Amino acid sequence: MKEETLRVALAQLTPQWLDREGTLEIIKDAMQTSASRGADLLVFGEAFLPGYPFWLASLDGAAWELKENKALHAHYLKNSITPEEGDLEGVVQLASQLGISVYLGLVERAKNRGGHSLYCSLAYIDPRLGLASIHRKLQPTYDERLTWSPGDGNGLRVHKKGPFHLGGLNCWENWMPLVRASLYAQGTNVHVAVWPGSDHNTRDITRFIARESRSYVLSVSSLMRPEAFPESTPYRELLLQRCPEVLANGGSCIASPDGSWLMEPRVGEEGIFMEDLSLQPIYEARQNFDPSGHYSRPDVTRLVLDRSRQSVLEFEDPDI
Repeated sequence: MKEETLRVALAQLTPQWLDREGTLEIIKDAMQTSASRGADLLVFGEAFLPGYPFWLASLDGAAWELKENKALHAHYLKNSITPEEGDLEGVVQLASQLGISVYLGLVERAKNRGGHSLYCSLAYIDPRLGLASIHRKLQPTYDERLTWSPGDGNGLRVHKKGPFHLGGLNCWENWMPLVRASLYAQGTNVHVAVWPGSDHNTRDITRFIARESRSYVLSVSSLMRPEAFPESTPYRELLLQRCPEVLANGGSCIASPDGSWLMEPRVGEEGIFMEDLSLQPIYEARQNFDPSGHYSRPDVTRLVLDRSRQSVLEFEDPDI
């Protein structure tokens, strides 16, 4: 990373859907490719590891005791990520070897919540610090609530990368004003917004957040077509009949701090897209508006952020 410059890589790729080990190999390949091209930061889309729950919209996801949904959920659970059990160890080690930071959208099987519920999480991996934070999506959207649980504020953190400050949110969390504001107040100037796809999500809000925050905004989505579903997918043939031809068309893009496009949405194109970010446009954009600085009024409105990791159990073991 050159002084006052950050080279970013946006991984608009297709995961090995609902296959943890296969998708981990895709992630590691993308890390090596991005590092070889000089990337300082690599970002993957929402729930990239091991994939977004597309079946919910196609298999009557709210039907009670539907065998197809139960089988797919169980398959999802078995391929999800438990960081405490070393599921990300290979990625963390590779990030250290390559000297690259990674924002990785993943489906987390939360050990501190009993180990059988799933959370849509966004992990930040630092080459020096390792797994620096995991943000569990605060509010799953619509049918997502049938498979993902609501998260907490523990991962609402901003990470320093040279002179840049990085913060990230999952999908429609980016529409939540107070959640965005909690990152602005921590000094973010590169906002990472991860999505499952497609450009109907990224086209408008990316530029809006950039203008509001006076930050760069990286929106990163995946690609998915039903024919990419592995043979091991439960009820694959039924899904092929029910799912639309395109489930996620990408739309990854970058907006500059003044709200203009640095990279317009890339639709239907697989690849790792690179851009260099400079501090200068951030400084210039903050001259007339800074949402948590000279344009804030903490004497009138203030925000409280609870960053405790929620759990149903606290231990009070007696000293022995």
